Amino acid sequence: MHPDLLHSTGTPITVHVNDKPHTVADRTTLTKLLAELELSAAQGVAVAINGALVPRSSWEVHVLAERDQVLVIRATQGG
Repeated sequence: MHPDLLHSTGTPITVHVNDKPHTVADRTTLTKLLAELELSAAQGVAVAINGALVPRSSWEVHVLAERDQVLVIRATQGG
Protein backbone atom coordinates (compact mmCIF):
# COMPACT_ATOMS: atom_id res chain seq x y z
CA MET A 1 0.00 0.00 0.00
CA HIS A 2 1.26 3.47 -0.85
CA PRO A 3 2.40 5.41 2.27
CA ASP A 4 0.05 8.33 1.50
CA LEU A 5 -2.92 5.99 1.90
CA LEU A 6 -2.06 5.53 5.57
CA HIS A 7 -2.65 9.25 6.18
CA SER A 8 -5.61 9.67 3.85
CA THR A 9 -9.05 10.44 5.14
CA GLY A 10 -10.49 8.90 1.99
CA THR A 11 -10.90 5.31 0.97
CA PRO A 12 -8.29 3.83 -1.37
CA ILE A 13 -9.45 3.54 -4.97
CA THR A 14 -8.00 1.74 -7.96
CA VAL A 15 -7.30 3.47 -11.24
CA HIS A 16 -5.54 1.95 -14.23
CA VAL A 17 -2.40 3.71 -15.44
CA ASN A 18 -1.37 2.54 -18.89
CA ASP A 19 -3.46 -0.62 -18.32
CA LYS A 20 -1.88 -1.45 -14.93
CA PRO A 21 -3.84 -1.17 -11.66
CA HIS A 22 -2.62 1.58 -9.33
CA THR A 23 -4.06 2.26 -5.87
CA VAL A 24 -4.44 5.88 -4.77
CA ALA A 25 -6.31 7.69 -2.03
CA ASP A 26 -9.83 8.82 -2.78
CA ARG A 27 -9.85 12.46 -4.01
CA THR A 28 -6.35 12.15 -5.48
CA THR A 29 -5.68 14.73 -8.16
CA LEU A 30 -3.94 14.02 -11.42
CA THR A 31 -1.00 16.14 -10.22
CA LYS A 32 -0.66 13.94 -7.12
CA LEU A 33 -0.78 10.75 -9.19
CA LEU A 34 1.89 12.04 -11.55
CA ALA A 35 4.07 12.97 -8.55
CA GLU A 36 3.71 9.40 -7.24
CA LEU A 37 4.80 8.18 -10.68
CA GLU A 38 7.71 10.68 -10.62
CA LEU A 39 6.34 12.43 -13.71
CA SER A 40 4.96 15.66 -12.28
CA ALA A 41 7.86 17.84 -13.41
CA ALA A 42 8.49 16.03 -16.66
CA GLN A 43 8.17 17.95 -19.88
CA GLY A 44 6.65 16.25 -22.88
CA VAL A 45 3.99 14.43 -20.85
CA ALA A 46 0.39 14.20 -22.01
CA VAL A 47 -2.42 12.57 -20.05
CA ALA A 48 -5.82 11.25 -21.09
CA ILE A 49 -8.48 10.07 -18.66
CA ASN A 50 -11.05 7.65 -20.07
CA GLY A 51 -10.04 8.65 -23.60
CA ALA A 52 -10.24 12.43 -23.07
CA LEU A 53 -7.09 14.57 -23.07
CA VAL A 54 -6.66 16.54 -19.83
CA PRO A 55 -4.83 19.85 -20.34
CA ARG A 56 -1.84 20.42 -18.03
CA SER A 57 -3.63 23.49 -16.65
CA SER A 58 -6.34 21.15 -15.24
CA TRP A 59 -4.07 18.55 -13.63
CA GLU A 60 -4.23 20.17 -10.17
CA VAL A 61 -8.02 20.19 -10.07
CA HIS A 62 -8.81 16.96 -11.93
CA VAL A 63 -9.81 14.43 -9.24
CA LEU A 64 -9.48 10.76 -10.10
CA ALA A 65 -12.39 8.36 -9.70
CA GLU A 66 -12.59 4.62 -9.12
CA ARG A 67 -11.77 2.65 -12.30
CA ASP A 68 -10.54 5.68 -14.26
CA GLN A 69 -8.38 4.68 -17.21
CA VAL A 70 -5.32 6.93 -17.19
CA LEU A 71 -3.12 7.00 -20.27
CA VAL A 72 0.25 8.70 -19.75
CA ILE A 73 2.23 9.44 -22.89
CA ARG A 74 5.80 10.68 -22.77
CA ALA A 75 7.43 12.25 -25.80
CA THR A 76 10.85 10.87 -26.63
CA GLN A 77 13.63 12.17 -28.79
CA GLY A 78 15.44 10.10 -31.28
CA GLY A 79 15.95 9.56 -34.87
